[in-house]
Amino acid sequence: MEPRNEFLLLGLSEDPELQPLIFGLFLSMYLVTVLGNLLIILATISDSYLHTPMYFFLSNLSFVDICFTSNTIPKMLVNIQTQNKAIAYAGCITQMQFSILFAGLDIFLLTVMAYDRFVAICHPLHYMVIMNSQRCGLLVLVSWIMSALHSLLQVLMVLQLSFCTDLEIPHFFCELNHLVHLACSDTFLNEVVMYVAVVLLAGGPLAGLLYSYSKIVSSILAISSAQGRYKAFSTCASHLSVVSLFYCTSLGVYLSSAVTQNSRSTATASVMYSVVTPMLNPFIYSLRNKDLKSALRRLLIAIFVSEILRNS
Repeated sequence: MEPRNEFLLLGLSEDPELQPLIFGLFLSMYLVTVLGNLLIILATISDSYLHTPMYFFLSNLSFVDICFTSNTIPKMLVNIQTQNKAIAYAGCITQMQFSILFAGLDIFLLTVMAYDRFVAICHPLHYMVIMNSQRCGLLVLVSWIMSALHSLLQVLMVLQLSFCTDLEIPHFFCELNHLVHLACSDTFLNEVVMYVAVVLLAGGPLAGLLYSYSKIVSSILAISSAQGRYKAFSTCASHLSVVSLFYCTSLGVYLSSAVTQNSRSTATASVMYSVVTPMLNPFIYSLRNKDLKSALRRLLIAIFVSEILRNS
């Protein structure tokens, strides 16, 4: 395929009457996602009480969620506003690469956070020794390297494909599976690599999550007092909610794409894990976390006071 060719992102609907509604809805969700996750990052940096491994991983997850949504939604909003569905070949490949990168990072960081909760609950006396700053940084670095290598592999595989005249993508961003199915050359190797990567890079972390939480549940049930069990469970309830939301929506999208041939329905369902989950993460973590709520309150008060002083 020649670089001058373009793909067409058909979006969630081609109905002109729905475009203003879709624009307003996605703009609102994007602003809430960026603001909510940015507040978590700022609160974690500014509050010394939150300088712990759990909040270090949470701030990294918030950063990845901002990048994940910023990679797709702004382009979609521009397309709706300008009524131009075209995206350049290079732009489409770049968007696909970063989508794979940030989706992979979400999976790895959620797994690392499950390991953090496992150590905190099952080995509380050795927690600060095991989860030292060097190991935390190494876990995040390995997550970035693994995700970057995976996204690079998929991009190199797609670059080997040739595309014909049908360049319409029934999605609001350049998604790997849709691109592969648009190719007019042999895609067998691409599909093998794609599904092997899903098994290894999604199934492996999922197995780690299940193992961590099986040990966590066993440790919580072994606590004699009801108050102690509640306190231990509350430390991982938010993370468990986010993991369930991310994996259930992702699994639902891929199962629905395997059952139905309606690509537009699959694109609509993918909004759940690519847009809704990053938007809800700050609310899920802050609503049940007193330390984070207090830090956010102090941060907002500091911002408000500094604005008053600046304008006075």
